[in-house]
Amino acid sequence: MHAETVMTSPVISVEPTTSIDDAAKLMLSHKVSGLPVVEADGRLVGIVSEGDFLRRSELATGRKRSRWLEFLLSPGQAASDYVESHARRVGDVMTHDVETASPATPLETIVEIMTRRRVKRVPIIDGNGSLLGIVSRSDLMKAMVRAREEAAAAPSDDATIRSALAQEFGRQSWSGNGLIRVHVEDGSVDLTGTIFDERERAAARVVAENVPGVRTVVDNLVCVEPISGLVIMPPKQTS
Repeated sequence: MHAETVMTSPVISVEPTTSIDDAAKLMLSHKVSGLPVVEADGRLVGIVSEGDFLRRSELATGRKRSRWLEFLLSPGQAASDYVESHARRVGDVMTHDVETASPATPLETIVEIMTRRRVKRVPIIDGNGSLLGIVSRSDLMKAMVRAREEAAAAPSDDATIRSALAQEFGRQSWSGNGLIRVHVEDGSVDLTGTIFDERERAAARVVAENVPGVRTVVDNLVCVEPISGLVIMPPKQTS
């Protein structure tokens, strides 16, 4: 999937001249944690988020440093700190260095940006820098739920389930190259065979649970500790 398939559009945004009070009220009323900042022509110039409102004079949470450290700081840094805690316009506190994506950007890349930059949203822009939409963590969650619902609605018989399981196990390096065997009857999956790490037990169950049409999963896998040879029998099944 690509950004354009999950992004929110149109996007609630503010301008650099918007007051901090208005931006905060807008975020609270729409239950969002951040807003794109755009110029009058729609060009993205930054993002303002909850984090930009943490160091505020109204809350007495401005940066406090020792006198010695204050002495070492440049006047410019002290001035910047003052703006951060006392500014009245969004443009003075927003984050300017915003990583963006295009409508055709794969979701994998969007997630990599979120993880690397530790951000909750990625603006989607066109070639001119104009804001088209935004992909947030909640947009990704909605897409995940929608994809699972669509997969669950697709018809699936035992042969299809068995084939899907064989393909997925075949793609996984931990599956033991065929040491995990699968029997499917009326949507019930019976896992048998040998594993060599207890963590593979949970992974095998997750593989089965993710195949559409599977109703129940029975774990009959035997774990053999490769160094000691200790054998761990399958967990007792509960009805």
